[in-house]
Amino acid sequence: MPLSPKSVMLTAQGVALRTLYRLPARIRRLLAGPPIRVDGQELALDAQLLLRAQQLAGMPSLFSGDAVRDRRVLEESSGLVAGQPIGPMHTRDLTIGSIPARLYTPAGLPAGSPLLVYFHGGGFVIGNIESHDTPCRFLAKYAKVRVLSVDYRLAPEHRFPHAVEDAVAAFKYAHANARELGADPSVIAVGGDSAGGNLAAVVALVTTREGGPKPAFQLLLYPTTAGDRPTRSKDLFAKGFFLTKTDIDCVSRQYPATEQDKLDPRYAPALAPDLSGLPPAYLATAGFDPLRDEGELYAALLREAGVPVVLSRHDDLIHGYANFLTIGTRFREAMYEAAGSLRTALEMRSKESV
Repeated sequence: MPLSPKSVMLTAQGVALRTLYRLPARIRRLLAGPPIRVDGQELALDAQLLLRAQQLAGMPSLFSGDAVRDRRVLEESSGLVAGQPIGPMHTRDLTIGSIPARLYTPAGLPAGSPLLVYFHGGGFVIGNIESHDTPCRFLAKYAKVRVLSVDYRLAPEHRFPHAVEDAVAAFKYAHANARELGADPSVIAVGGDSAGGNLAAVVALVTTREGGPKPAFQLLLYPTTAGDRPTRSKDLFAKGFFLTKTDIDCVSRQYPATEQDKLDPRYAPALAPDLSGLPPAYLATAGFDPLRDEGELYAALLREAGVPVVLSRHDDLIHGYANFLTIGTRFREAMYEAAGSLRTALEMRSKESV
């Protein structure tokens, strides 16, 4: 299918953007502008340069209330940060009932490896397997795991709890079919970014309360956990840092089917009355992210419930950093930490199960 003129233009802008990141730091600072400091934090130059480039490129907001338009914008804008696929990697598309999925297997990874069931971000409204191909490849390669990326149903066509039902079904499928997927059924983690981090947390909560099988680990990247609960970070970073409060409000009108849904722990896991017994977790937040405080609230609630948690605030980064791995170095550094945490946790679990 031929690329649209808009896609061609954005791809060219992406090439120009990666060229910018190869310039000396002094030149990049001049292009990005003076350092930005908020709440005792200084925004990383890599993040500030990306925001400046998006501003100059006239990038539209991700969420407008028109899901068809928003998905098209995401697809077209992917050229801005696209790069060469991370590999070597074998991929296989499959379906879980009617749910599309993709299995990533790093070259040379033996059978019986750990598996990560991954749920993409996008506010439950946008995003798919393709939009999150890069972070899935990255985690597969550097955590040395198989990754099953799940294309769950999106709102507003499929409102809450359809995404949750698909996510739980995908984890149960992975556990029941682990051998066919090349994985060890006792070492299956769940993970995701933003809305996907929410779904990963909810899968852990639902399966634990059902009595299992439950995930071996949770990889939660800047997750949304508290629904419409007001937080300081939502006010501090309401606009200008990629994800805006307007975007968050737009999602809160499209994902829930009723106002009552917002009180359901499967919608906002921070509202769960009991978090005890959940799997260990790595939870990362970004300092310049309106979702920062609710992610850190959830980490505190898990700790209070006796769940082992590693909380890592990347205080110089913005929401969405898992999708910016092909530009600069700072975004990759944050994801190397996530991959290392996942690999360590699952290898320790794997040795325990021998």
